Amino acid sequence: MAKLTRETKDGIYSLMLTPFFEDRSIDYNTYEEYADWQVSQGVDHLFAVCGSSEMTLLSLEERLKLAELTVKHKGNTTVVATANIEATKEENLEEIKKMEQTGVDGIVLTTKGLGDDDEKLVEYISELASSATVPVFLYEFPGFQPHLMSGKAYGELTKDGLIWGIKDTTCSLEMIKDKIANKGDSTIIQANMPYLFDSYVAGARGVMATPTSCGGAFFQRFHEAFVSGDMALAEQRYNEIILLDNAIDSGFCASAKELIRLQGVEGFNWYTRGSHNLSPARLRSIKSFHDWCVANGLMK
Repeated sequence: MAKLTRETKDGIYSLMLTPFFEDRSIDYNTYEEYADWQVSQGVDHLFAVCGSSEMTLLSLEERLKLAELTVKHKGNTTVVATANIEATKEENLEEIKKMEQTGVDGIVLTTKGLGDDDEKLVEYISELASSATVPVFLYEFPGFQPHLMSGKAYGELTKDGLIWGIKDTTCSLEMIKDKIANKGDSTIIQANMPYLFDSYVAGARGVMATPTSCGGAFFQRFHEAFVSGDMALAEQRYNEIILLDNAIDSGFCASAKELIRLQGVEGFNWYTRGSHNLSPARLRSIKSFHDWCVANGLMK
């Protein structure tokens, strides 16, 4: 069984989607099959209860159950999960305890709309992180704005080893490099695909991005090529990721769910709790992309 350590914290954190029935209740059986499929992609870590899981549209009980099931099926990966969705800091402290009890290897804390106030953000994160008994990662979750953290604030949180890494969603190479310059012993984990290759060159060493939800193997191939020093192969793998990113961009996360179904998790339909609707033409284009990937050895 894998263990989340300072040495193993880099790599690919595949985001976990939430399958729903037509009435939008959670299809937990399909979720368990999906978790097994994610592990089969060869990724290092699973990120349960994330933005792609539609976490703000799930109850606390649903979030805890999804985290627990992910742990049950984690195989040789590790599992992290968001633990501060509830409204108040006091509720967040209790939420952290409950999330840890699911058996996750680490928790993820969103910046909770405090991105424009370094002092308040550092104080808030420090208090929550200090209460945790497992490794803590940060998440610039766009659902709670302002969400972006300055490199200075990040440096304050990493200087004593309190924070192990951050899912950077700045979509700006300048701001990515600002985090890298202040990362200490932490890992800068990328969510932006256009700058993925450039961010790795600058010093990032992880990915938490929407396409991992349906194509973790693409990212594992890229990461392994890059750290091996084969830059030509790494750039080829990066280009394949860009194709995947563009293929699911319209209608995410419904589009990613359809791509998962095409890859063998047959019970995974594209229903969401949002307003997504995949037209017959959109479904046809996703199938065409899937068939091309299979023909080129990128998917099974």
